[in-house]
Amino acid sequence: MTALKDIYTTAFYQSFIETAQPHIPALDLKKFIKAIFDESWQQMELKERIRHTTKVLHKFMPDNFNEAAILLCKIAADLQKNNSSQNLFGYMFLPDYIEQYGIANYKASIKAIENITQFVSCEYAIRPFIIKYPQEAINQMLGWSKHKNQHVRRLASEGMRPSLPWAMALPAFKKNPEPILPILENLKADSSDYVRRSVANNLNDISKDNPQVVLALAKKWKGKNELTDCIIKHGCRTLLKQGNIEILKLYALQNSAKINVSQFNLQYEKIQTGTKLPFAFSIVNRHTTKQNIRVEYAIYFMLKNGTHYKKIFKITEGILNAGEARVINKAHNFKLITTRQYYTGKHYLGIIINGTEKVKTQFVLI
Repeated sequence: MTALKDIYTTAFYQSFIETAQPHIPALDLKKFIKAIFDESWQQMELKERIRHTTKVLHKFMPDNFNEAAILLCKIAADLQKNNSSQNLFGYMFLPDYIEQYGIANYKASIKAIENITQFVSCEYAIRPFIIKYPQEAINQMLGWSKHKNQHVRRLASEGMRPSLPWAMALPAFKKNPEPILPILENLKADSSDYVRRSVANNLNDISKDNPQVVLALAKKWKGKNELTDCIIKHGCRTLLKQGNIEILKLYALQNSAKINVSQFNLQYEKIQTGTKLPFAFSIVNRHTTKQNIRVEYAIYFMLKNGTHYKKIFKITEGILNAGEARVINKAHNFKLITTRQYYTGKHYLGIIINGTEKVKTQFVLI
């Protein structure tokens, strides 16, 4: 599988320069390519390559950031015309340029971000401005939440996420998320699924530090709009996985005492990294009435220090009639991925019904 960092090829940069050169006459192809593929290039990871591209581009740009910002917007507009159906992630160095060289010029940077995010997301670039200019940025994001363009509306939510992956955290909003809430109110029934997914992810971020805030919103919003209901459910996924009593009650998932798990079986006691672990179990509803059920499994991953980290995975959700039994077959894939390091040794797998772990057994990863 090709790594994302390998999007940066000679052909990619040649295409970029072909579009950018009419706006930056000093942008010399040979000099740019030579500066990009220097002796340290092969050792660079994705974010390092983005930043390196930003720095190389800066050598050919005007020193005056106001002028540079205008050029970036023109280049982004032309790239958008020429790359509408291609993977645009490679152009993340455009917002990174604003983050690196425009932080002292709030007005020009915000205008450029509003334009460029319509081509490639500025969710990372906006965050230093939120930290340096908190009130101005909050007001701007609130205004953007009513923007006609869905990419700008999404930025209003995504840029304000307290714990956006790959990005600097926003400690003030982890402590007090109240400034985010009016923005989410404006977007909670947005016509764009792209925007609504961001709202759900923002709620999920907030729930990790301020669960009561999200619980209050869930109770307030639930049942008012079908689109909003989907946002709430996805935004409360961490609370559901944690078995939070209030959120389980909100979704009528609190009754699990008489939902029994039996015939729990792991196909292998020992498995190799890179393979799958199949498992199966039966559930039966011993209640006299039908019950809402949420079925999950937990993997207790061995860590380097010998302790375990518990991660929960959803299997299914639905209704189990009184007396009904159901057999569930599942497999967990221990394929090698960049976001998780596997360690050999004892692991555990548990079955969770409505937030309550019913059974748990061990296996060995070799």
